[in-house]
Amino acid sequence: MGKHITESKKVFALYAILRLLVVAVMIAQFFNGNYENVFLCILTLILFLIPSFIEMNFKVDIPDALEAIVLLFIFAAEILGEISAYYITFPYWDTMLHTLNGFLAAAIGFSMVDLLNRNERFSFQLSPLFMAVVAFCFSMTIGVVWEFFECGMDLFFGLDMQKDTIVHSINSVMLDPLSGNHPTAIHNITDVTVNGQELGLGGYLDIGLLDTMKDLFVNFIGAVVFSVFGYFYVKYKGKGRLVPSLIPQVLSEQDFEEKLQKDVSEEWKKEVHRKFFNRKK
Repeated sequence: MGKHITESKKVFALYAILRLLVVAVMIAQFFNGNYENVFLCILTLILFLIPSFIEMNFKVDIPDALEAIVLLFIFAAEILGEISAYYITFPYWDTMLHTLNGFLAAAIGFSMVDLLNRNERFSFQLSPLFMAVVAFCFSMTIGVVWEFFECGMDLFFGLDMQKDTIVHSINSVMLDPLSGNHPTAIHNITDVTVNGQELGLGGYLDIGLLDTMKDLFVNFIGAVVFSVFGYFYVKYKGKGRLVPSLIPQVLSEQDFEEKLQKDVSEEWKKEVHRKFFNRKK
């Protein structure tokens, strides 16, 4: 119990620190007149509440490690990535987050199937390979849907969520002098002129395609890594520490009550009792 309380305090401290940082950034952005960034800060604060909301309303125990990673992921993506422009300053920042997203999404997909597998109301047992495949497919689906979202925001709201890439050669059938279906290549591109104006980028400007493919590929890597861990976790009947620290568990009412007794925040306990237990009376 002492170890659990210590870990919970660490997560609570992390949440408090990140929340204070977001509020500080939001105040600074407000006085600078960057109201779009103020909205991002408000969105970040709302996203921070999701793990607690899920635990309170669905009797789900989110492991401390997973909760901490989720909080850091949100902060890294919204505050550091968007507002502090880490996506531009550090070229591999976006790649790192998409890889982690693939890993975490696979963990969530795996946990949903694992909960189904453990439910006594169902008489079947899913094989380790099937659970790993489901986790992988769930993660890739999340990755594809996110890329749809990025493309939609760029097309309809004039944003640049699909970051562009400078390339020095292209192949296109539209350049075929015979108007056929044969790709024609242009190599050693050093500059591009648009409407008589040189872009000065040192190459051809690819509009989001390579960035999207790169994001999906690193999402694929993250999904495969967790799926492999998940496969061996089920195959060897729950041995290991990594997978259990990243998959949520549905709690019985008794286990949920015990978790409340171990939680750091007294106010949080009162709120959960009011929302969950009073509702059952």
